[in-house]
Amino acid sequence: MQSIMNTYGRLPVTFTAGSGSWVTDTEGRQYLDALSGIAVCGLGHAHPAVTQAIQEQAGQLIHTSNLYGISRQKELADALTNVSGMDNVFFSNSGAEANEAAIKMARKYGHQKGIHDPVIIVMTKAFHGRTMATLTATGNAKVQEGFGPLLSGFVRVPFMDLATLTAVAKANPNTVAVMLEPVQGEGGLATADADYLQGVRSLCDDLNLLMILDEIQTGNGRTGSYFCYQQFGFLPDVVTTAKGLGNGVPIGACLARGKAAEILQPGNHGSTYGGNPLACAAGVAVVNTIVNEKLSENAARMGDYLRAALRERLGQHPLFSEIRGRGLMIGVVLKQECPQLMAAALEKGILLNVTSGNVIRLLPPLNISEGEADKIVSLVGELVEALA
Repeated sequence: MQSIMNTYGRLPVTFTAGSGSWVTDTEGRQYLDALSGIAVCGLGHAHPAVTQAIQEQAGQLIHTSNLYGISRQKELADALTNVSGMDNVFFSNSGAEANEAAIKMARKYGHQKGIHDPVIIVMTKAFHGRTMATLTATGNAKVQEGFGPLLSGFVRVPFMDLATLTAVAKANPNTVAVMLEPVQGEGGLATADADYLQGVRSLCDDLNLLMILDEIQTGNGRTGSYFCYQQFGFLPDVVTTAKGLGNGVPIGACLARGKAAEILQPGNHGSTYGGNPLACAAGVAVVNTIVNEKLSENAARMGDYLRAALRERLGQHPLFSEIRGRGLMIGVVLKQECPQLMAAALEKGILLNVTSGNVIRLLPPLNISEGEADKIVSLVGELVEALA
């Protein structure tokens, strides 16, 4: 029996080094990383600013406790609130934990209003994590199978169906929040438009609900602005993020504003490692680099470039359906399932994955070059053509 639990179905390759948009395996072969560790390494691999921040902090102080002040945590909180328009932050170690904090906030918000059985409305095909609460919020029966009974207090509606969401929210007086992703990373890159997101914001305002945006994957420059919601002229009450925030160092964040910002008080929530000096030092380096090097803007530009080039390359192919996503969060939708493409891509020297069975997901680094983008288009084109 292997010493590592068999939870991932790993592909037969092990990487030992990385630089920018490229990684190297144990045999010395290089691969173009069009996945970025699933939207984690937004600055690419071995970015000097992150490397320096980790090295310096590791030589000073890695961990104390949240019972004491942590200067790096305050520095990162200030950077995130400045870039987001939110009021304050709770730090965790992962996106699922950030979403757990948001769910607890919504429930406590309901109890403060005298609602003893609060309900959070969530979406079909959503993915919010694998802890028990976030698994329940997730709209994927396959990942929920075998883990029942799931939690009560969640009602699911179709994604991007404002009329149904409105009817369900108004019909249930126990509704306290609406939780959704602006782009469903695991749900086939389904992408909410401005009218829908602004409609959800208006509905939450009208019914005094919390609007919770899961930007675990869409945040940190990925979709063309620091957070995706910033493209639509409103603020959520709660926004969660992780993945690209540490460029590989585990960290998550739950940001809140207004009425949501004072819900959690001492004793309500906590984390031993959340916001420790090492993770926050990496986070500060990431936020500053994204802002100072205008990587959100580059993600918007290169995302448009990639989508246009992919449409030109694949537009007439009989298996091609459409291109989805925002910024450098791109889904190539095919007319048949294609799980074999992940292994085939390895053979061609490119890292990507397949979500929802038939969607090729591309999440390259935010600082990708046009030459690397052209190579992605060429290799993805060859992979799709080989399917036929």
